[in-house]
Amino acid sequence: MLFFAMFLPTTRKEMNALGWDRLDVILVSGDSYIDHPCIGAAVIGHVLVNAGFRTGIVAQPDTGGPADITRLGEPALFWGVTGGSVDSLVANYTASGKRRKSDDYTPGGINGRRPDRALIAYTNLIRRFFKNTCPVVLGGIEASTRRIAHYDWFSDSVRRSVLFDAKADFLVYGMGERAVLDLARCISSGEDTRKIRGICYAAGERPSSCATLPSYAEVSRDKDAFGEMFRMFSENSDRPDAAALCQLHDTRYLVQNPPQPLLTRGELDALHALEFERDQHPFYERMGAVRALETIRFSLTTHRGCFGGCSFCSIGVHQGRSVVSRSMESIISEARLFARHPRFRGIISDVGGPTANMYALGCGREAGKFACGGRGCLFPRVCANLRVDHGPQIELLKALRGLPGVKKAFVASGVRHDLVMADTRNGMRYLQELVGHHISGQMKIAPEHTAGHVLELMGKPGPACLESFKTLFDRLNRESGKKQFLTYYFMAAHPGCTLDDMLKLKRFTGERLRINPEQVQIFTPLPSTWSGVMYHTGKDPSGTKNLFVEKDRRKRQQQKDVLVAKTPLSAPGCRRR
Repeated sequence: MLFFAMFLPTTRKEMNALGWDRLDVILVSGDSYIDHPCIGAAVIGHVLVNAGFRTGIVAQPDTGGPADITRLGEPALFWGVTGGSVDSLVANYTASGKRRKSDDYTPGGINGRRPDRALIAYTNLIRRFFKNTCPVVLGGIEASTRRIAHYDWFSDSVRRSVLFDAKADFLVYGMGERAVLDLARCISSGEDTRKIRGICYAAGERPSSCATLPSYAEVSRDKDAFGEMFRMFSENSDRPDAAALCQLHDTRYLVQNPPQPLLTRGELDALHALEFERDQHPFYERMGAVRALETIRFSLTTHRGCFGGCSFCSIGVHQGRSVVSRSMESIISEARLFARHPRFRGIISDVGGPTANMYALGCGREAGKFACGGRGCLFPRVCANLRVDHGPQIELLKALRGLPGVKKAFVASGVRHDLVMADTRNGMRYLQELVGHHISGQMKIAPEHTAGHVLELMGKPGPACLESFKTLFDRLNRESGKKQFLTYYFMAAHPGCTLDDMLKLKRFTGERLRINPEQVQIFTPLPSTWSGVMYHTGKDPSGTKNLFVEKDRRKRQQQKDVLVAKTPLSAPGCRRR
């Protein structure tokens, strides 16, 4: 296997230096080109190059003219289009509908280069200047979460699959490495692409082997049909025995093939062994720095996937609900390479993933490589089949901080406090390790709320677990002589949440946690999430119980304002942090 230590070409000059007269694949991204294993477009590009496909990238092309999109010519096999690391509408607008001024993935940090509905904008741009071009393939989180008919909060409407709205040829869902390689090989050899797992495509007739979702027309007018559609979709999104799905959109069917198998540990290790520059490409760097690099340049991704099952989160529908962890040897090897980088100053900014302490955890059943039929492994309680042992994480953290040249290895990703408390064997030791060596002043946890009915809809644990964790955290800090704090993430205006619920949460945070919360977000109904379904339908996931859903933007903001208000805290001896 050949490993290429280089930026993907983004100019003709770079292509010529490689001796490439034409590219096989051109990736088009809503982010600047950051060559880092945390960035999906960079990973897909290096995977393709490593397999022998000449691949280049055009980042944040100007949609007003041909200069950027024609810079590398036309690819021989396909265009790969992604909105970037974040859904373009989420990147561009706040939960209150206001245009964001900054963008951490744009040179200079000013939000002005990523178009709304980037997948549609970029596909239109390609087709405007390349008539009858080779296939256009959509990918990334925006494609994954918008691959079937979905509720779109920004237009307050049910929209078609983005495959149809973008007029693309294929859509790759999930993490995509296997599906993209299969597509490249099939298109190159002229083989049938319709059997590739992990893709969606359009068909004139319904394939006989498909399970049929309610049509776009049905789910647009009937909220009960919408809920049933999402239930079927959720049950067949990331299981190896999942059925192929189809959904009628006007006169054509969207066909979703079953998902690709998860990468094995060895395959994930091999992916991270590909050499990345861990920098922004010089072509874009001259336009300004990207803030994202400040936090990810010297970070370590230990695993992918999340079995938390939070109703409002889209990680599960994109990365999957099963965790695949890298070997400790692979992670240590990557950390050793940091010492060679001229910018490394001994600080590993994060050792984590979607949830920091899910590394090396998984189902104890033989079939546990994939998520079972339930919505999560942690709610209403930690599943008895889950192997909850933070021992491997403790071993990894000790090894990292003992490496030559490493001064600190921080865990900056969020920690599931309920997992720590459920680990009767090593939970205490893990928290001791974090408190003693791996916290940069604050530790992130996300209780989100304390009202039981709201937490049930969110799929999150109750306040008793939170208080027990806080008591333990504070005691360990006192014993170690450190002044470190918990950063709590809360959410306002989630389906089921009223203003009275937020007033009760305010009292809880003041009297029991002794804080004035600062990290509070207003709920955004993301596509292809259960919370998004609840927001649209006004019913719980079972479809049988009506919910209060605050949709007035002023009142949604009021729910947040109640919690963040700098009012005096009533508990004696309380101090703000």
